[in-house]
Amino acid sequence: MKISCKEFELELKHPFSIAKFTRTSTPLLLLKLNYQGFDGYGEASMVPYMGESYASASAFLAKVDFSRFKHPFNFAEIHKYLDSLESGNPAVKAAIDIALNDLNGKILNQPCYKIFGSDPEKMPVTSYTVGIDTPAVIREKLKDADAFKVIKVKLGRDNDKELIKTIRSVTDLPLYVDANQGWTDRKQAIEMCYWLHDQGVLLIEQPMDKNNIDGNAWLTGRSPIPIIADEAVQRIADLDKLRGAYHGINIKLMKSAGMYEAHQMILKARSFGMKILIGCMSETSIATLAGIALAPLCDWADLDGPWLTKNNPFNAPEMKDGKYVLNDLPGLGLAGLENGLFG
Repeated sequence: MKISCKEFELELKHPFSIAKFTRTSTPLLLLKLNYQGFDGYGEASMVPYMGESYASASAFLAKVDFSRFKHPFNFAEIHKYLDSLESGNPAVKAAIDIALNDLNGKILNQPCYKIFGSDPEKMPVTSYTVGIDTPAVIREKLKDADAFKVIKVKLGRDNDKELIKTIRSVTDLPLYVDANQGWTDRKQAIEMCYWLHDQGVLLIEQPMDKNNIDGNAWLTGRSPIPIIADEAVQRIADLDKLRGAYHGINIKLMKSAGMYEAHQMILKARSFGMKILIGCMSETSIATLAGIALAPLCDWADLDGPWLTKNNPFNAPEMKDGKYVLNDLPGLGLAGLENGLFG
């Protein structure tokens, strides 16, 4: 198996602010695996707060013996092997997993969504994310959201209501809210839940600190809106302690170490009676298509990476009426590879 890597700085259309951070770009490691004449593509989106970097990704890849990965790919065994090399590093593990899933689909001549049993008719709408900003900039950002039927709003500072009112002055589309652990007071948080419910909010991600299980569970027991774990859940092992504390979970491939474990998390969350949002980091079409392949197995989707960036080197996935359209190309269905991207 031949491996090619490309360091790539993904530039955002607008500065992206959440409760505690602001950034204008995201470092990516794009990965290509060639096996038996087929190319499989993956990516690691290394947002700074997750702690991965080009150096850590390269160091991890140097430990991986890719000759162990034979067709048909045993993904359970592969994930166990990758975790045995080093704990953490979920984004670079996701890059490997996504590339292998792309390869697997191409070798089998099947799209990834069919391999995972996704029904195109069950594709949820995906949301367009608006970070924390001034009212003028928020109005400007919303001009890019014409293709979307749901807006996702980042909250968690002292101007939450102002942000919602600004969006409501522009659109009456349903809203998702992500507080990114920004709320600290239970009483104020539950009052905010009811106010947001009246504003057409359909779900709230991670309202309180991820370590505050009791506080989030208290809200879950009282909120008129589903409370979704985000920072509190990364890998499948996190699910057991979240049972009963949230209505659902947000699965991101860059946290779950890729598509295989994300699918296992979907199955386990369903067995707990939990709802599922599939989300993303700042990503190109590679990881977005990987998420899209699993989206019909979920209740909600927030897969807007290519729409928030300005130098995605691939074609944006097709969207119709706010929903992504699955194509029947084998693997991920990636198109529009820029010549010479991998040297």
